[in-house]
Amino acid sequence: MKTVVLDAHTENPGDLSWAGFEELGQLTIYDRTPKFDDAEIIRRIGDADVVITNKTPVRAAVLDACPRVKYVGLLSTGTDVCDCAHAAARGIPVSNIPAYSTQAVAQHAIALLLEICSKVGVHSQAVHAGDWQLCEDFCFWEAPLMELAGLTFGVIGFGQIGRAAGRIARALGMRVLATGSRETEEGREIGTYVELDDLLRESDVVSLHCPLKDETRRLINKDTIAKMKDGAILINTGRGGLVDEDALAEALKSGKLYAAGVDVVSVEPILPENPLLGCANCFITPHVAWTPKTCRQRVMDIAVRNLRAFIEGHPENVVNGVR
Repeated sequence: MKTVVLDAHTENPGDLSWAGFEELGQLTIYDRTPKFDDAEIIRRIGDADVVITNKTPVRAAVLDACPRVKYVGLLSTGTDVCDCAHAAARGIPVSNIPAYSTQAVAQHAIALLLEICSKVGVHSQAVHAGDWQLCEDFCFWEAPLMELAGLTFGVIGFGQIGRAAGRIARALGMRVLATGSRETEEGREIGTYVELDDLLRESDVVSLHCPLKDETRRLINKDTIAKMKDGAILINTGRGGLVDEDALAEALKSGKLYAAGVDVVSVEPILPENPLLGCANCFITPHVAWTPKTCRQRVMDIAVRNLRAFIEGHPENVVNGVR
């Protein structure tokens, strides 16, 4: 069994081990593979039976050009990096990594919100720059701070991560609204399910935790932003494609929205022309919510189990229906 890993570095920059994969056959590892160069992707896959990828796309043309491929393993929960339908048509199971970073991503969503409201980084930098030493009063603030208790936290996509973020928000004294997922008893214990328009209208904070699909692409756009409260906050730790970034930038610059905190953007790494870079009230982190070592170790462990299960004839975590 020949396995190729197309983009190993973000999963394992050197603090984890690929030994689990090595035990399952011949392993070739590439730290990075050009995303838009199908010819190079095809060359690197070569005669491999198994392709492991995180963000390097496995398009239909790649699968057609690599007839030896029998299995695609994703190092992510999201599946848009692979043409899963075409893989299914070729009888190739595609497995993902579910629920490996639930708490970490929820934590990061709240961290972005707390930075916007408490401005810890801004004030720490000011103190280190000497501003407090020169202050006539015992304290100062560079910008207004905001108390979260009593505000409404709206979650779009109330799956595992959305519910985890909702629990933290509730612990901070916030009212929680939810939409975009089927109702569960656990969800009802955390918040109240409402329609999307109601959530947008009533929420002081809107946090995105839904998957990127055709029906959710650019879910946050000029029209949906218009339905939000004046001065609301947007948090996105889901997928960059959930947001029309031009519309968001316009809303931030006009003051329609108070601020945004995003860990994901439409094209990653971020492009110099991304309009959010021109918004001082947009806090951007480089898609790091999933990266604590404990989370990446879970990815590694589950990916190895997925491949072992495929080899043994009972593939797990299959996202395209091929068994």
